Amino acid sequence: MNDDPAALSARIDRTNELLQRMLAEVAKTPSTHAIFVDAGYLYAAAGRLVAGTEDRRAFDLDAEGLIEALIDKARQIFADSRLLRVYWYDGARRRIHTAEQQSIAELPDVKVRLGNLNANNQQKGVDSLIRTDLESLARHRAISDAALLGGDEDLVSAVEAAQGYGARVHLWGIEAPEGRNQAEPLLWEVDSQRTLDLDFFKPYVSRRTTAAYEAAATRPGREDVRFVGAQIAAKWLASRGREALVELLPGHPYLPGSVDQDLLVEAEGILQYSLRGQADLRRALRDGFWEHLRTLY
Repeated sequence: MNDDPAALSARIDRTNELLQRMLAEVAKTPSTHAIFVDAGYLYAAAGRLVAGTEDRRAFDLDAEGLIEALIDKARQIFADSRLLRVYWYDGARRRIHTAEQQSIAELPDVKVRLGNLNANNQQKGVDSLIRTDLESLARHRAISDAALLGGDEDLVSAVEAAQGYGARVHLWGIEAPEGRNQAEPLLWEVDSQRTLDLDFFKPYVSRRTTAAYEAAATRPGREDVRFVGAQIAAKWLASRGREALVELLPGHPYLPGSVDQDLLVEAEGILQYSLRGQADLRRALRDGFWEHLRTLY
């Protein structure tokens, strides 16, 4: 039986009204962007551009000021969009925050994500973290635009994953004194490209003098170093387990060379201070490591 024309017309009017309401709500919903920073690329490229070196220990980076500048830059580019947050990707020994990384993590609207750092100070797992976050945020429609500061070819899969869910990915690069510091395949895949120049980074990067480099950190006290040793022991036990501890205990008070070296490097990262040639602090570090383990077993 055919519907009454008046009733049909009324249903069409109600449907149109609902559609208009939905379109109005969508129009009022702001688009959202996020900034993804590969800190390894940032330190290397900005350090070389401003300070003439990629060695992080040779220059200071005002991360707070730079992050605010990146947020302002995004605000200009994505004028009708709101910031979700800044994602800061870096490497650390066994993913234990350094003092600098912890201070960055405490900044508002910033999320620090840590990959591992191998014996050659190379980041491991950072690219996969970026892909996971980009893909997840795009899939859940949490962002419409992603500003990606990086240059590694391994980021291509992260870009493609986000684009597959409808997000637009905008690649930000750092001016290279010569040549190029971003992989061509990455440049081909993104939706737009932008290069931040020397003037952008100069206020936030400064080369340390030789004296400042040598005295970059105040000498920590023995108790502070002992505490760090205990902290690393807790992480070591959590990752290695009881069986590794049983093998380690008979050697007390000595540590195998590989364990002792890892302990030293990790402690220096946390303390931001070199323990080389500091025999008393090295002993305090080992004491703290052993004391934590021996109180448990």
